[in-house]
Amino acid sequence: MSQTYEAGSLFTNAVSTTMDAYADKYSVFDFHDRVDTERDVRSIAGAEVRFESVYDFPGWDRAQQWITDIIQRFGSADVLEVGSGANPTLDINSVSSRALRYTANDVSAAELDKADKVYDRWVCDLSTDAVPPDMQGRFDLVFSRMVNEHVADGQKYHANIHKLLKPGGISAHCFSTLYSLPFSVNRLAPESASNALLNIFMPRDACKLGKFRAHYSWSRGPSASMLRRFGSLGYDVLDYRGYFGHAYYSRIPALHRLEAMKARWLLSHPVAPLCSYGMLIARKRSGQADPD
Repeated sequence: MSQTYEAGSLFTNAVSTTMDAYADKYSVFDFHDRVDTERDVRSIAGAEVRFESVYDFPGWDRAQQWITDIIQRFGSADVLEVGSGANPTLDINSVSSRALRYTANDVSAAELDKADKVYDRWVCDLSTDAVPPDMQGRFDLVFSRMVNEHVADGQKYHANIHKLLKPGGISAHCFSTLYSLPFSVNRLAPESASNALLNIFMPRDACKLGKFRAHYSWSRGPSASMLRRFGSLGYDVLDYRGYFGHAYYSRIPALHRLEAMKARWLLSHPVAPLCSYGMLIARKRSGQADPD
């Protein structure tokens, strides 16, 4: 089974390619010209976090620019993408022009065999496998998009990423979160029920957009408890953002508009557990021992 979990969750696989195909469904969340207040920025447990509209979420069509900006900001040269499968986020021209050593990761060797030869390839499940000694402390940047919600053991997963990073290395992720209603249903409902709901609210080609079980371990909006969790593993959180809103009611216009109204209200009155998506950038502390 591939670890290319681009869909975001068992219930949300219809958004796996890019957000361009669903741009009309997300347009109701473009509040830039209609919100009286700035996007919420606050300090939690000593770290700055932000709350924004799902329209600004970088995990889909903005992913290439998002990760390119991170690479440039931190001068990353050795990059690992977790769960990239056959289609890494950065294309071969971007990798070659920046002289990156870019490693594509998946749990499936067959998926990785489809990737271009410009990418290094590494078969490993970071949520269960031990990190081999030759991979420890190797990477400047480890990132993922729409993978973390499928990880059963978030603590082990992020601890393994910590081991992969050089001192001062960057861990960056885009993911869906509990406890927004669609993702809560996805987490609790039997697979057959989740499948049926997905086909009602956002039909998709099941052959192209496969389904993977979502666990949401450590996939939460920014909160003091989550910041403490990452701190306990030896990370300093640099940027933690929660995004309000989703497009899973787009086939029911009245519900879709109500969801947009709720998201707009939450931007002014943020409640971290009600985020639909999250984005995290954290740095491995220099001199920090890797967690067991």
